[in-house]
Amino acid sequence: MLNLLSLGLIILIGFSVAYLYLLALASLRYRPTRSSTSPTHAFAIAIPAHNEAAVIGATIARLLEQNYPRALFRIFVVADHCVDQTAEKARAAGAIVYERAEEPRGSKGAALAWLFKRIWERGESYDAVVIFDADTRVDTTFLRTMDARLQQGNQVIQGCHRISNPQDSWFPALTHAMFLIDNRFQNLGRANLGWSAKNMGDSICFRADILRRLGWGEGLTEDYEFRQKLLLEGITIAYEPAAIGYGEAPVSWSVARAQRARWLSGTFHASRRYAGALWREGWRRRNSALLDGALQAFLPSYSTLTLISVAIFLAHLLLSPLVERALIYAWSVVVMCLAAYPFIGLALERAPLRAYVAILIGPLFILWRTALSIRARFGRPVEWVRTARREIAQGVGK
Repeated sequence: MLNLLSLGLIILIGFSVAYLYLLALASLRYRPTRSSTSPTHAFAIAIPAHNEAAVIGATIARLLEQNYPRALFRIFVVADHCVDQTAEKARAAGAIVYERAEEPRGSKGAALAWLFKRIWERGESYDAVVIFDADTRVDTTFLRTMDARLQQGNQVIQGCHRISNPQDSWFPALTHAMFLIDNRFQNLGRANLGWSAKNMGDSICFRADILRRLGWGEGLTEDYEFRQKLLLEGITIAYEPAAIGYGEAPVSWSVARAQRARWLSGTFHASRRYAGALWREGWRRRNSALLDGALQAFLPSYSTLTLISVAIFLAHLLLSPLVERALIYAWSVVVMCLAAYPFIGLALERAPLRAYVAILIGPLFILWRTALSIRARFGRPVEWVRTARREIAQGVGK
């Protein structure tokens, strides 16, 4: 009986591991997009900001350095229930600012939805909308690269979101390493298979008509939910590694706790709402991108998968007289595949040595994330809170 149970579990876990390695294999191909030489698209850049006076000026200054015709983009900021000088600093830096105060402050999604209405009411013509966080530092070729992807017919393009402050402490160093792996496997791998990259809520470009038609979500993880809505509408998110935006990661585990708890709670509840519909529609339409969206919702995360596999492997070692030796070997292969997975991603990304060292903190992160995940599922509802920031110099990725 014990051997049959172990066999059943290794089939289920093995499927999840094979799924991860399918994305990794698909990510081996990378064809860089050439920036457009004849820009044609007009962009509205949307930035939600709540008490971001410390960073908003440098963000806008960096955006104004884009190697793109100045007449073809405008920067819009929603100063959402701010009690500092966010609005004043954003205007002084060159943005068009709307101050939101008359409605209860909700999530970033609520602020964006409110801002989009103000942009549409202006009556100006924009081909696409790009969303950045208030602290994002953007490469100067970002808009030209997005323009090229729009010219190729893409409707939604996720840029490469990286961490700007990996040197601050070990948590942002680990986050930096995880983003490198995530961008490579989860985004590039999916895009190469014709599936949908993640909506990371930052450094992402939408054709304006999509936002006009579908609006923008609200809630703890509106970006995650919007990706599911897009899939059901038959729209996949492309991924563009050459369009890079650098964001700040929390500098400590305690600061990151609320952010992670919000994300885990939001994705858990959104997955419950959309997974069934994605699965049914995927089979009905014979659409692999929809099925991938459902699998992403159903299957355990890498952290959960690793924790379960290691626990089962150790249990097999303790119960070795009662378990077939072949099963012990099989579980050891699963654990080794999971252990190698992040290092393969870092190697493909040619990551610096510090990223490899940071990944060694991974076991601690897995335990920390699992505890937050359990709390997100069974604890009290989580509310949106702003992630604390520090003032950042204007340089990018330095």
